[in-house]
Amino acid sequence: MIKLQEFYELAIQAGIDADPRGRRCVEAELQDVRRAYEELKTEDRSTFDPEKLKNPYADSRILQGNAEREVKTVLAGIDIETPEILLADRLNEKGSGIDLVVAHHPEGRAYANFYEVMKMQADILNRFGVPINVAESQLGSRMKEVERSLLPVNHTRPVDAARLLDIPLICLHTPADNMVARHLQALFDRESPARLKDIITILKTIPEYQESLRNNAGPRILLGSDDQRTGKIFVDMTGGTSGSKDTLEKLAQSGVGTIVGMHMSEDHRKEAEKHHLHVVIAGHISSDTLGLNLLLDQIEEKAALSVIACSGFKRFTRRV
Repeated sequence: MIKLQEFYELAIQAGIDADPRGRRCVEAELQDVRRAYEELKTEDRSTFDPEKLKNPYADSRILQGNAEREVKTVLAGIDIETPEILLADRLNEKGSGIDLVVAHHPEGRAYANFYEVMKMQADILNRFGVPINVAESQLGSRMKEVERSLLPVNHTRPVDAARLLDIPLICLHTPADNMVARHLQALFDRESPARLKDIITILKTIPEYQESLRNNAGPRILLGSDDQRTGKIFVDMTGGTSGSKDTLEKLAQSGVGTIVGMHMSEDHRKEAEKHHLHVVIAGHISSDTLGLNLLLDQIEEKAALSVIACSGFKRFTRRV
């Protein structure tokens, strides 16, 4: 058994360990936040989120519940909305004993400003050869666009439902996305698939993608053909949401040949095609599922958990 706070902190630390930027870069970012906090006026500190001092991911928070609560049984899903909170309550009426609901996608205050994590994309792009000044400049306008899109959203609905039913709720977005990005990047770096069809073959060996194939949502080549060569592979699966489409040209110029992602908008696809980039879509929910499974494996190294899967998630463990 594990306390909710410990569960949450283990997830955040696992996310930092898997962060494509490296722990040193993340720690430097946190230090910048601490310095900025110390310079705040007293009246501004009252509305400052203290979690920012130790958690670099604005899209991952304890949203509801006592941090000291013991956790043994978890209901985990990709999207947790009010229906899933009602499901947790109904399952508890039937004796499931759910102590915590874990969402992958952010909700509540973690959704309202999840665009903040997008800034990590600049450092990731820089590691793949895009000049940092260009990456930051192109990303800035995209972050503002995402921020504006969130302004009218009623983001507290599932959190309110969880509060009224006294069901602890947390969301773990970027930590899980970091896990899947690291896992797949290391896999492709190790296996060095020569052609696009080889990427698909590798993905098909992974249980989460096998499950997605059974649900008609398996990996597919979005741009390119089976026998075309991959070139340098960039696994693009973390950093909040899609970045600027303008960075695709810079990625191509830096030597990237193939992007492996969760999803890609039509505008981004057209831009990638213009610059002769190959794109393989591994799958959104399946990739989220892989990341959350890897994260739960990390947490279960510290405490045994009973995991009930819902909302597009299916539990696969890699622990022996």
